[in-house]
Amino acid sequence: MVQCRRFIVYNMLMSGPPGAGKTLLARSMPSILPQMTIEEALEVTKIYSVSGLLPADRPLITQRPFRAPHHTISHAGLVGGGRWPRPGEISLSHRGVLFLDELPEFGPNVLEVLRQPLEDKVVTISRASGTLSFPANFTLIAAMNPCPCGYHGDPVKECTCSNAMITRYQKRISGPLLDRIDIHVEVPRIEYEKLADERLGEASAAIRERVERARQIQRQRFKGLSGPGRPGEHSHTPLQCNADMGPAEVRLYCPLDPSGQSLLRAAMNQLHLSARAFHRILKLARTIADLAGAERILSPHLAEAIQYRPRSTA
Repeated sequence: MVQCRRFIVYNMLMSGPPGAGKTLLARSMPSILPQMTIEEALEVTKIYSVSGLLPADRPLITQRPFRAPHHTISHAGLVGGGRWPRPGEISLSHRGVLFLDELPEFGPNVLEVLRQPLEDKVVTISRASGTLSFPANFTLIAAMNPCPCGYHGDPVKECTCSNAMITRYQKRISGPLLDRIDIHVEVPRIEYEKLADERLGEASAAIRERVERARQIQRQRFKGLSGPGRPGEHSHTPLQCNADMGPAEVRLYCPLDPSGQSLLRAAMNQLHLSARAFHRILKLARTIADLAGAERILSPHLAEAIQYRPRSTA
């Protein structure tokens, strides 16, 4: 699981049976997140101040937010709203993590509202008195069971769901939303030997150090460049990481050699990938290369990025 944990800046969906550790993994993410820059800390602090959630004893928020709303949350609670619009969970997760456990249990209207902020990094609330926009540059981490009973494909416990029930359950998450998630991983049942093993895994501090090094490489790469901003507007916010790149930056910083182009062409045809998936794969491959200390994206980096896509995309 370290392989998927290191790509925290990318949206991720974990699927597996109950008790496999999906929630535990998600809640461990803050321990490996890179430290916020002063600019990021000021952005987050402004949002919490406007929301009335800024602690009296902490005038500057320096830890990246981690928000985990329950699946019964309303549209206004997630997006923001009210007579005098206030930020919702999406904006309160700005520069941090929005964790949605039991993803298919969220209302379809609530889930579909995620599509715009995942793409534009901003959420807009319209009222008769005017329109307000709040920043929403967050990382989505979601978890789900493969079926209603949770044991479809489990080698130990038999699934009690019919094929129709499984299909209906999985289709609660639309194809366009799935297409915006960069990393899809299966979290299998943990065997007894691994649970009882006394050997310690890699410390979070070591993982965070690796992430910090990769982030520094990306800051140097984008020094002086600005982000795409909202459609029709120009943003003066410097790009912070590979995930912030637009198509123009992807073309400039993610070139492939002939073998990489052949590999990606085959993946596009076999997996029926969209243009959005094409760019997301290249951005993820660029990050894998950065973590490996490579100047260019090589075929192994690209192959690893491709394997995180779902096998079918609407």
